[in-house]
Amino acid sequence: MTLATRPGAIRQHAFRGADVAGDIRQKYGFDGDLLRIFAANKGEVVHKWHHYIPIYDRYFARYRGTPVRFLEIGVSKGGSLRMWREYFGPDAVLFGIDIDPDCARFDGQAGQVRIGSQDDPAFLAGVVAEMGGVDVVLDDGSHVMAHVRASLAALFPVLATGGLYMIEDLHTAYWKNWGGGYGMPANVFGDLAKIIDDMHRPYHGHADRMPGVGPFVSGVHVHDSIIVLEKDAVFAPVHSRVG
Repeated sequence: MTLATRPGAIRQHAFRGADVAGDIRQKYGFDGDLLRIFAANKGEVVHKWHHYIPIYDRYFARYRGTPVRFLEIGVSKGGSLRMWREYFGPDAVLFGIDIDPDCARFDGQAGQVRIGSQDDPAFLAGVVAEMGGVDVVLDDGSHVMAHVRASLAALFPVLATGGLYMIEDLHTAYWKNWGGGYGMPANVFGDLAKIIDDMHRPYHGHADRMPGVGPFVSGVHVHDSIIVLEKDAVFAPVHSRVG
């Protein structure tokens, strides 16, 4: 998560206690490996909202111990890639991208780091090609609405079937300085209605509202500040009466 995201709003939610792991266990009933990895971190800084930890595990656990191709948008202080390396294991193909040239110093440590903008389709295509494809995208980048949309438009079409696309820190969707606003058309949560319409095209017959994304989404999940889009084979719906 970018530390420069509306400091006043962020600071009021800062955890004031001493036991990070205990807070997550007590509130969310989660005590998995990712909690230990996050809460016991002594290396590069990793900054996460506490409720994200069980959400990550819910969606990412099936990729542990596999050669998952995982792309994280936003490297920041480098701690997040190290967390994912320990969580997914040595076989994972981990890439992080960031616009800050200083993040290049993390390249080759827990994963590969490439410097470029998340709203540059050519740059993103090059990274995905270098990865040999992508199974999971975690957008923890600028959190600016236009950038979030640009990354989704570029990356979701090349996401592997069976893959996941997670966008986090979407509280910024309600902040004007990030291109959003409560009830505003630019708020990225409004795009979910378009995606849902595209998922149900067989029943209404209208043109796709988000081509390249909506028709290929098999599931939509919304959590506090997080959207998860599942990509899978989508078939024309059929029904049967049996018995």
